[in-house]
Amino acid sequence: MKKLLMLGGGFLQNFVIRKAKSMGYYVLCLDADPNALGFKIADEYAVINIVDEEACLAYAREKHVDGVLTAATDFSVLTMSHIAEKLQLPGINYTSAQIIKNKASVRKLLFEAQADDTGYSYEIDSVEAIAEVLPKVKFPIMMKPVDGSGSRGASKVEKAEDFAKAAEFAMSGSITHRAVAEPFINGREYGVESFVDNGEIHVLAVMQKNMTKPPYYAELGHAIPSGLSDEVETKVKTCVYRAICALGVNHGSVNMDLLITKEGNVHIVDIGARMGGNLIGSHIIPTGTGIDYMGNMIRAAVGDETNWKPEWQPRPIATKLLALTPGMVKKLPDFDEISVRYDVQIEHHLHVGDTITQYRTNLDGCGYVVARDIDVNLSMALAADVRKIIDDSIVRE
Repeated sequence: MKKLLMLGGGFLQNFVIRKAKSMGYYVLCLDADPNALGFKIADEYAVINIVDEEACLAYAREKHVDGVLTAATDFSVLTMSHIAEKLQLPGINYTSAQIIKNKASVRKLLFEAQADDTGYSYEIDSVEAIAEVLPKVKFPIMMKPVDGSGSRGASKVEKAEDFAKAAEFAMSGSITHRAVAEPFINGREYGVESFVDNGEIHVLAVMQKNMTKPPYYAELGHAIPSGLSDEVETKVKTCVYRAICALGVNHGSVNMDLLITKEGNVHIVDIGARMGGNLIGSHIIPTGTGIDYMGNMIRAAVGDETNWKPEWQPRPIATKLLALTPGMVKKLPDFDEISVRYDVQIEHHLHVGDTITQYRTNLDGCGYVVARDIDVNLSMALAADVRKIIDDSIVRE
């Protein structure tokens, strides 16, 4: 029985742990939270911060693991790569992992490789840098942390007098206290999930996305098919392929967010060297493409044979995040009854006594509705309707 080390035991990582166990692998889990959900189902676990590369490496070496993974979080990508390189396991090379953690470095490489249609961007790491960069930018711009995820610290800046405040907000959301200012693109956002296996790039799917309104730009849901024309979707996949090559990714999941303008210009706005969050790997890709994404990701991590061809008939699918009305939960609806009545799947982490906060980033979400119907528009409408039913059914204090 091969041993898989999972970095992170949160709500979204739990789907990978369950999948690996169902496939017969022995799963070890690390997380800084002693109450991590993944600890309850993993075969072994330890309370170790997943950003502590050396502590996680020592644990992996002691346990003689056969593979290492993370998912739905950027925080442990470097640790995953460090362990894989030191123990000679499958994994993204550390240099590429470092580059991808820095949005300014990514944007520079993509610009030089002409991977997409985006212009130049600027890195900001101090008050002095704010003053230096300000005269060079053309408004509006998008400001965000160089190493953030889930839209935290990101904002649109319309005019010069708001530039410094936005930069400081973005730097405060960065582990390394750095921000990147890049051209603001007026387009619709899409997601793309890819996997590099033995050097071969598999662009698995282009997903349409539903986003909050400015200033937060947080995800509200995904759907497949993308709704794009064949011509534009082909261009998107070409841009993604070029980006992966430019970044030197040799192995593993690559999650991207893109903006596409009415004219068909493609702009890559974010890249993560891990499986996407928000049920992308666990629900959306398998249903929407017929590909066993998580299963192949797990097999690739431990060096087992993979199969990137569809294994079942794809179906239109849509998800809706449970971005709910704020308040303290006094009573929850019967989620099982709602699931059966509307033929949807509900994945949530709500409990009586929880406080629901205003939805500004993905971390404020309380779960997901997953809907499958005869076409993607019906799927999206059903997911949205059930989300509202859940929101209206929660009794708050």
